[in-house]
Amino acid sequence: MFRFALIFLVAATNFFDPHGYLLSAAHAQRLQPEFTVQQVATGLKFPWGMAFLPDGNILVTERIGQLRIISANGQISDPIQGVPEVFFKQQGGLLDVALDPEFSKNRLIYLSYAEPEDHKASTAVARAELIHGQLKNLQVIFRQLPKTADGIHFGSRLAFARDGNLFITLGDRGSRAHDAQQLDNYFGKIIRIRSDGTVPPDNPFVKNPQAKPEIWSYGHRSIQGAAIHPKTGELWIHEHGPKGGDEINIPQPGKNFGWPLACYGSHYDDTPIKDEHAEQGFEEPIRYWTPSIAPSGMAFYTGNQFAAWRSNLFIGALAGKHVARLSTDGNKIIHEEQLLMNTTRFRDVKQSPDGTLYLLTDDINGKLLKIVPSIKSQ
Repeated sequence: MFRFALIFLVAATNFFDPHGYLLSAAHAQRLQPEFTVQQVATGLKFPWGMAFLPDGNILVTERIGQLRIISANGQISDPIQGVPEVFFKQQGGLLDVALDPEFSKNRLIYLSYAEPEDHKASTAVARAELIHGQLKNLQVIFRQLPKTADGIHFGSRLAFARDGNLFITLGDRGSRAHDAQQLDNYFGKIIRIRSDGTVPPDNPFVKNPQAKPEIWSYGHRSIQGAAIHPKTGELWIHEHGPKGGDEINIPQPGKNFGWPLACYGSHYDDTPIKDEHAEQGFEEPIRYWTPSIAPSGMAFYTGNQFAAWRSNLFIGALAGKHVARLSTDGNKIIHEEQLLMNTTRFRDVKQSPDGTLYLLTDDINGKLLKIVPSIKSQ
């Protein structure tokens, strides 16, 4: 297996205290374990999401519409048969993948993807049984409607809550209208459904005949990161702003997060957007970035490989070309540092069962990488 064999020390990282001040190198060294980045596999076509199988192999989606199994030593399978047709255009394609909480019993996996129809598309989620390297009995359990010709803002992260319900993040599909503010459509929403696609009876808008019953929260723009907090069990998400204003949010049921009426960025043509959230009755983000880092992928670290990183939040950055490590205190972000600065576009980040961190890079020659402790730090 080819390895980067790079050890990233303090000089390769910026460190900030909770107030945003740059820490001294000596102080930073005490906070930062040394690590090595190893290349597991390469040659992936715009990889987007990954999930770890019980046997140690890894499911990886390629946005061109292919699903692969990658072994621990980097062997890449042929494309898995039975994957649904995808709308591979701009930001569309085969996107996230997740295992059913009872995968060892039912072999079910879940795929989110841009589903085509008459030159239009929308985000869809399907589940199927993974049997002998093929998908069987595929069933679409959710479709974002209406479909549009736009090729952007599909959202599309999948996260299973502790109660077994499935969260699906949906983008606003590039709409400059107030669709994300309306409850009669699926644009700019977080969806909560059961694993078979039915609606949980305690969803916040179930009794509102004017609302889609699957909606959990609304007023979002383009959500490409979602993770369940390991202590509270709450869903955390991040979403892309336009020109600045990327956000981290903790979406509570029925809450409105403001897009497109509130944002800490501006439109691409520099048209201003009000940054007042609470003053307009919207939820405030717990963190935002201006200028944009273009976040993608999200994972809480709970492993033993890096004891100093436990309960930290890791986020890939596309425009920022780094991995953000964020220390948390309850529902607050108290510290942020940038790992692997100025390297490549990071599309996804996940913790493996053995406590290492895996990364996907966003490229036609995409890579699967992993972060392990360096020999010095062991």
